[in-house]
Amino acid sequence: MSEYRLEMHNVVKTFPGVKALNGAQLNLRPGTVHALMGENGAGKSTLMKCMFGIYHMDEGEVIYEGEKVQIKGPLDALNRGIAMVHQELQPIPERSIGENIYVGRYPLKKLGPLTVIDHDKMYEDAARVLEEVHLNFDPKAKLGSLSVSQMQLVEIAKAVSADCKVLILDEPTSSLTAAEVEALFTIINELRSKGVSIVYISHKMDEILRISDEVTIMRDGQYIGTWSAKGLTTDFIITKMVGRELTNRFREETGWSKNTVITMLSRLEGKGAVRCEREDRAKRYYPVLRQKDAARQETENFLGKVYGGSLGLMMSAMVESRGLSEDDIAELSAILEKAGGRKT
Repeated sequence: MSEYRLEMHNVVKTFPGVKALNGAQLNLRPGTVHALMGENGAGKSTLMKCMFGIYHMDEGEVIYEGEKVQIKGPLDALNRGIAMVHQELQPIPERSIGENIYVGRYPLKKLGPLTVIDHDKMYEDAARVLEEVHLNFDPKAKLGSLSVSQMQLVEIAKAVSADCKVLILDEPTSSLTAAEVEALFTIINELRSKGVSIVYISHKMDEILRISDEVTIMRDGQYIGTWSAKGLTTDFIITKMVGRELTNRFREETGWSKNTVITMLSRLEGKGAVRCEREDRAKRYYPVLRQKDAARQETENFLGKVYGGSLGLMMSAMVESRGLSEDDIAELSAILEKAGGRKT
């Protein structure tokens, strides 16, 4: 019997004009949190979508619980006990929380000659699942009544409702508050103790080093290596992600010192303001707004280029923010350009 619950070997996936995966691999042990890391474009989400059946591999194999399998689609994956919480939410806001949890796999009952949704069972089961993940939501309430971060937690409840043996979390804390992150980690620890294999994709180094048992790093669609998380350092992870030693993470030509950038990013939190401190101690403030994934990604891409283009280095600090508005991005871009940085 293999020590691994799920294995992916020599996975190749090609899209028109680009080979997204080239010999990628991943091995998951039961009852562990396995961090999957790499810069944007490294192939992390693509590999997980192959595992979940959204994409079909061009080459490679998946061995699940000792047997070679072909996952035909997401419903097939769910039926096998493989669940995924995507970075980009796809909620149905006008339907109830319970309906969102069980969409596509509603409990059914016979009503004379008809087969209909068993709403009583659905809401009873949804209430149980919500309680299991410590969410005090009415399963009959509209999903649209929740905040984006609360919707993210409902997606995790949806995955748990499938009695999953493998759970993929793709940037699960991107829209969560600090308190909600702690609640998520409680859920992850409980699932780990029950033997669930968890894949955790994140650029937040502090989270990775805190929650993970093992770390696999990808670069340019290829497998770089797997290490025990115990004893790993941020510098080691970054070096493996970018493929070279880094003696200066923040380029001098930006005109911003390392401490200045960290100070700026560390203030991108909650309901407060962004405080940008230059070395001459000049201060300006920018409102922080909750943004959709696209706006947040645009901000991350911009700030990644400020320090030299390797987005993975900045993410450990940047994604602690709630995002910036388009006007904030333009204004910050102009300030950084004036300070000696580069405009996107």
